[in-house]
Amino acid sequence: QVQLVESGGGLVQAGGSLRLSCAASGRTFGRYDTGWFRQVPGKERDFVAAINWSGGRTNYADSVKGRFTISRDNAKNTVNLQMDSLKPEDTAVYYCAADRENRNWYSNRGVNKYDYWGQGTQVTVSS
Repeated sequence: QVQLVESGGGLVQAGGSLRLSCAASGRTFGRYDTGWFRQVPGKERDFVAAINWSGGRTNYADSVKGRFTISRDNAKNTVNLQMDSLKPEDTAVYYCAADRENRNWYSNRGVNKYDYWGQGTQVTVSS
């Protein structure tokens, strides 16, 4: 079993930056593809970014490409999301997710790929 805990959320002005971290328990986390999703009330959980188990592959939603960067440190069991040039429309609860079976990488934008989810961290961007 893997537990994921997100941190780093908060309130920031438009144009600012935040760095989210996802800390995982369990020695096998470094073998799992990992993703970040976000959700606003009343809407579905949307894909933000994904990174494969080794860190050699990444993928981003078009809405964040060029502004957000996903990275991982398997020695520290963490996956990070650096968010720059934030916009009010980035406001959401951000969730970290991990795929214990490393299903098809090309399905990394779908929630069904992932088995473990964190509790989420709130990001609010003011205009």
